[in-house]
Amino acid sequence: MNDGILSRILDYANRANPYPLYEELRKTPVFHDGSGPYVVSTYYDIQSLLHDPRLSSDSRNLAATAADPLAEGGGEEAMALPPSFLKLDPPEHDRLRRMTNRPFGPPHSPYRVDGMRGGLKDIVTGLIDGLGDPDGIDLVDQFAYPFPVTMICQLLGVPREDEARFHVWADTLAASLDPDPEADPAERQRATHDSRMELGMYLAGLIEERRKDPGDDMLSQLAAGHGPDESMSTMELLSTAALLLIAGHETTVNLITNGMLTLLRNPDVLRRLREEPGLAVPLVEELLRFEPPVQLLPQRTPLVDIEVRGVTIPKGSSMWLILASGNRDPARFADPDRFDPYRKDIQHLGLGSGIHSCFGAPLARLEAQLALSELARRLENPRLLEDPPPYRQNAVLRGPRHLRIACDGIRS
Repeated sequence: MNDGILSRILDYANRANPYPLYEELRKTPVFHDGSGPYVVSTYYDIQSLLHDPRLSSDSRNLAATAADPLAEGGGEEAMALPPSFLKLDPPEHDRLRRMTNRPFGPPHSPYRVDGMRGGLKDIVTGLIDGLGDPDGIDLVDQFAYPFPVTMICQLLGVPREDEARFHVWADTLAASLDPDPEADPAERQRATHDSRMELGMYLAGLIEERRKDPGDDMLSQLAAGHGPDESMSTMELLSTAALLLIAGHETTVNLITNGMLTLLRNPDVLRRLREEPGLAVPLVEELLRFEPPVQLLPQRTPLVDIEVRGVTIPKGSSMWLILASGNRDPARFADPDRFDPYRKDIQHLGLGSGIHSCFGAPLARLEAQLALSELARRLENPRLLEDPPPYRQNAVLRGPRHLRIACDGIRS
């Protein structure tokens, strides 16, 4: 195998279609070029590792010498916040995730997500009503970007009059996740830092308000605290709220945009979805397999030396788990490069697995189902204006930066 395969995966020139590179990578299921990360690319190995307690998500366990071209910068660190539970191991991970889950889902809040269905439908309807000129629609800027931020504002209890500010912060923070070789690094860093600080100060103020005068929103319930874990500290609350905003926004934008791109490339499936809205449920599962919004999980590290496929991976090494490659592994899925919403037995890796499986999965699924079924129903004869579209620079959170389409009109 060409030792440059990791640089080719990260190379923007291959962003539109990385799947042939993943196919090449699977020929060496545990790939290591001697200095970079250990890369695991096959389904069953990834699935096993996601459930392996010897694998850490806490970057503090990485050896100082671990080389990783996707080493993370910014995030909670730039806001001087403690790591979110996404980047922690048990028992701290379990405590924070359990507390966050109480107001979000079963068993304590079993109707939280389903109760959002009406609000989600209203947001989708309003955004489609506002698309404007049918000859020039950008589905990212006009639909997929604003939709999940508006939803997260409602979930957290951000007042309606503050939503516009929240959108600006979310856009800036989303842009900061992507490399931008043309931007002035100092200016970009300043804008990102300012947005993070403003968002942090805003959320801190909102948390204090909710502690004094709680509502039925998620932030109020997190601030109040219940059960054996008591309550989160203000700093833990801030990092959790920032995680819900950034992680919840980015993955949903990519899921919806990758979904529409796939449907426009498969007009027969788009037509069936228009005629059969219930198809949205299995269709979103197949999308999570076929074009997952999170392509790989970087910066995992073993807490002890572990062996995978006969390869010893030393304690403290950097590891990448290529979810998108596992999802196209022919050892697990028949005809894996074909998009088939009627596929049976679809235990994909698109939302991860194990203790770090996607926290917002029920909401992301519902958002994508409603968005795609309504776009299919209301857009008359939609078609791509450029294929492939321009992609985001980010190799981890992969999705089109713009998705320009035209249609004959917008049904009511």
